[in-house]
Amino acid sequence: MTTDMNKTSNRAIEVRELHKYFGENEVLKGIDFHVDQGQVVCVIGPSGSGKSTLLRCVNRLEEPTSGKIIVEGVDITDEEIDLDQIRSRIGMVFQSFNLFPHMTVMQNLCIAQQRVKKRNKTEAVEIARANLAKVGLAGKEDAYPAHLSGGQQQRVAIARALSMDPDMMLFDEPTSALDPELVGDVLDVMRQLAQEGMTMMVVTHEMGFAREVGDKLVFMDGGVIVEAGDPHEVLANPQHERTQAFLSKVL
Repeated sequence: MTTDMNKTSNRAIEVRELHKYFGENEVLKGIDFHVDQGQVVCVIGPSGSGKSTLLRCVNRLEEPTSGKIIVEGVDITDEEIDLDQIRSRIGMVFQSFNLFPHMTVMQNLCIAQQRVKKRNKTEAVEIARANLAKVGLAGKEDAYPAHLSGGQQQRVAIARALSMDPDMMLFDEPTSALDPELVGDVLDVMRQLAQEGMTMMVVTHEMGFAREVGDKLVFMDGGVIVEAGDPHEVLANPQHERTQAFLSKVL
């Protein structure tokens, strides 16, 4: 009994028998999966494989049809759960940056801090400044999103998520909407977060990042996890023919 507790006590995210239907279409077919504290797990796979749906179920942006999702020991599929409180511990960065266009960078970083975390303006601004510096955007506080490159906007989105002091970060293909020359700056920020021990779940097409930064690589196809393991091993020597076929096209 103790060993089982020890095994699960350091899990940041645990998904058990997760199913998700959109109408008649079963998008997730009984997913079992976990992310340990401080781990970087990269999820790869073709379009339509269920990667983003899995990620969005982890903070209940998508409602699971059945199964359990346990975040830091709390079953977040429980109807009684305070979702806002849970989500405040889970930072989320999307493919599209989702910044408020009519607000400055600083306003974008402060609004949720003040409304959700109930921080006063001085404290919110101080935290926002520190996180903008962390993502290499000190001095951009008064800029509007339209005046920033896509890469800069994505780094603002990361700084905004970090300003909520999350225990973990979810990234949904954070570089896929960017011009190739802007991808590196965003990946550098994510690499730095990983080095600092941030728990991260990353849906990505960036195989180099997955190999270098990931602790675990998960390959999904058709709503199931086909293969999972050490990124170096999975990328160099995939065991399943579906993984082999996918990687032959992207590597």
